[in-house]
Amino acid sequence: MTEIYDFDAIHPRRDSNSFKWNLYDADVLPMWVADTDFLAPRPVIDALKARVEHGIFGYQFGSQGLAELLVERLHRLYGWTVAPGEIVFISTLVAGLNAAVNLYGMPGQQVLVQSPIYPPFLGAPKNFDQTIANAPLTLTQSGQRLHYEIDFDAFEAAITPQTGMFILCNPHNPVGRMYTRTELERLAEICLRHDLTIVSDDIHGDLILDSDRQHIPIATLGPEVAARTVTLMSPSKTFNLAGLQCGFAVVQDKARLDKMHAAMWSGTVPHVNVMGWTAAEAAYRYGQPYLDQLLPYLRANRDALVNYVETHLPGVRVTVPQATFLAWLDLRDTPIADNPYKHLLDVGRVAPNDGKAFGPGGEGFIRLNFGCPRSVLLDGLDRIRKTLES
Repeated sequence: MTEIYDFDAIHPRRDSNSFKWNLYDADVLPMWVADTDFLAPRPVIDALKARVEHGIFGYQFGSQGLAELLVERLHRLYGWTVAPGEIVFISTLVAGLNAAVNLYGMPGQQVLVQSPIYPPFLGAPKNFDQTIANAPLTLTQSGQRLHYEIDFDAFEAAITPQTGMFILCNPHNPVGRMYTRTELERLAEICLRHDLTIVSDDIHGDLILDSDRQHIPIATLGPEVAARTVTLMSPSKTFNLAGLQCGFAVVQDKARLDKMHAAMWSGTVPHVNVMGWTAAEAAYRYGQPYLDQLLPYLRANRDALVNYVETHLPGVRVTVPQATFLAWLDLRDTPIADNPYKHLLDVGRVAPNDGKAFGPGGEGFIRLNFGCPRSVLLDGLDRIRKTLES
């Protein structure tokens, strides 16, 4: 019998040393870091309990069952043929991102990004004496709704002889765009022509809110693209497992794959822990009923958020995310335009992400996590409204 999940239920987290809930004072409502306030799937919880009962937590090298499960999953969802040996398990997407920048770039090279963008995209190149080339997304609006597009001329113009890598975020964090096949084909063609390595963050690829859309990993466009692409994925956002730290990279070029394996053996790239293996395998094997119930709930949260902005927050503009549980709000035409994050925290006692952290194009914006019970979402939106009215 399929378990029915109650995403409206409130699960207090302050006593769990939650990074999300304990960073701020107790009267502040946290709506920032990208973990949800939902219980993980029951099969994951049961698998973790069974692993704990085993009672031995020594080193674990890989999981053949998980690798084979992912091979089947990637083929079923995307028609993507991946061998088990082309999957490299990593602790977190950020660790994988830093490893890729380090292994496939070199000091003095440029890394191309599209701002506004997930902050580690901006930090990873600097960690290895590389610089950032930016091709900002183009913002348009219709009423209070925001939409972002790629300016392909600007994208190609940002590439110089020093540019060696492009980091793609698809679905895009924070603007919620799912790129179309046509857009991805054009990005891939430019990268091939300029001999760029592509590192693709696909961590939100399961969280598709528009039911008529399908996620397309850029590596699936053809062998030439796959050979120069490192794709980063994880169950952490889909099943709320971020603290267990299990993700994976798909690397189909032998030279790049050998480099990644060597880094893993050297200890410079963190390994997955015992509980991470257990949770990831249970999530991918048994978690589809959970995801089937989660997506409509997140879609309804997104729609409630957009409706609230259009009804109660004049001067505020918002994306309508096609994927993710993250909304991107423009407060530049409000009374708190000078520093929206600070005003909302100090006055409204609500903590979104500060848009400035997402690079050029983020000033005057906030990122809001709507992966929470609807009552919590509405509480946060009410706090924003009262801040603007005050």
